Amino acid sequence: MGIFSRRKSRYNGPPSDHFNGTTFNNKGFTEHASFAALLKWGMNRKPGPWPKQVPPQPGDMPPERVQDDQVRLTMINHSTVLIQTAGLNIITDPVFSQRVSPVSWAGPKRIAEPGIALEKLPPIDVILISHDHYDHLDIASIDRLYRLHQPQILAGLGVDTVLQQESRSNARCETLDWWDSACISQSVQARFVPAQHFSGRGLYDRDMSLWGGFVIEGPAGPIWFAGDTGFGPFLEDIRGRYPRFRLALLPIGAYKPDWFMSRVHISPAEAVRIVQMMHIEQALAIHFGTFKLADDGYEEPVTDLRKAMAEANLPDERFLTLVNGEAWQTVKQEIAVPV
Repeated sequence: MGIFSRRKSRYNGPPSDHFNGTTFNNKGFTEHASFAALLKWGMNRKPGPWPKQVPPQPGDMPPERVQDDQVRLTMINHSTVLIQTAGLNIITDPVFSQRVSPVSWAGPKRIAEPGIALEKLPPIDVILISHDHYDHLDIASIDRLYRLHQPQILAGLGVDTVLQQESRSNARCETLDWWDSACISQSVQARFVPAQHFSGRGLYDRDMSLWGGFVIEGPAGPIWFAGDTGFGPFLEDIRGRYPRFRLALLPIGAYKPDWFMSRVHISPAEAVRIVQMMHIEQALAIHFGTFKLADDGYEEPVTDLRKAMAEANLPDERFLTLVNGEAWQTVKQEIAVPV
């Protein structure tokens, strides 16, 4: 179905504090930017510089499996990360297409290739989908992964309707409400947790599916994939359930201009604040350096992150910024080292 197609509600369920019977909302009912604000941004944009293309860098091929409480992260691109732990291969928001758009001939185009080609990934057991935006739910990539591996797919309420309408591989997903969990092995479960964002793939389906992040609970300790999010009161709810995180994947891009983007995207400085307040032992930056989505320049997210870390006296190794294809893993002494 096209972006102009009218759709009925994607989820039929009882109303809750974040669902009114048709659409979902953030905690605190965060208002979306108005059309006037969107027009103001469009007429006054001052985008930072981006290269036309970034030369690909050869990455280390991941092992087939990583066992027990060890963890290996491989940065693929954007918000796509391969998480290997407890014998499982988990991939977040897989995006391998050239554009993140409803059409193949327009929309944000990648300037950096995926660090590992989709066909060269190890067997994928689980796909985590944070929300239905095109730079996070890429149907072409989902279909290719599903045909190759038949993974378990987890997403928020209503995203199953998107797959039913758009997937050509008969890919199906298990949908979760905030705080619901799904078993992905005998020792690991994934819990869907709140975020402050929105959803929609066209003109008439705003907020008809649920957005969020995931906490992977397993032998390595809690691993938080935050998805896309602004800084909001939901963080206190997550901290109440998870007083400390072993690892966290936090977005740092698409944050300028702040007056327009801060409702739905954290800045690098806010990402550093989250590392401190959520007691995150190791953070990995995501959502930067692949697609030009806002006004921050190509180098600004990392530059602003390092500046914020220095001001907070946070050591460089505490918050990693890996290039596409680069990996990081724990060692048996519980010391984290770059690969």
